[in-house]
Amino acid sequence: VLRDDFRQNPSDVMVAVGEPAVMECQPPRGHPEPTISWKKDGTPLDDKDERITIRGGKLMITYTRKNDAGKYICVGTNMVGERESEVAELTVL
Repeated sequence: VLRDDFRQNPSDVMVAVGEPAVMECQPPRGHPEPTISWKKDGTPLDDKDERITIRGGKLMITYTRKNDAGKYICVGTNMVGERESEVAELTVL
């Protein structure tokens, strides 16, 4: 089972260069519980970058750079399928 509606969509974030940025989402309820990943501008986010942490529904960028700016989507996935959140914009000043 994978419901349609996100319990919490990520919201727009505005930070200055060098500041941490946090986006949060809570995926739809599902069985099994959906795993969470993030996309930036339509591309899966690379969490091999040591500045980026994905824990639970939280996306944390410890030290934002200008090129982190963009449109982020939270994706909840289980064996039934995939649901994408609304788009949240990260603005880096």
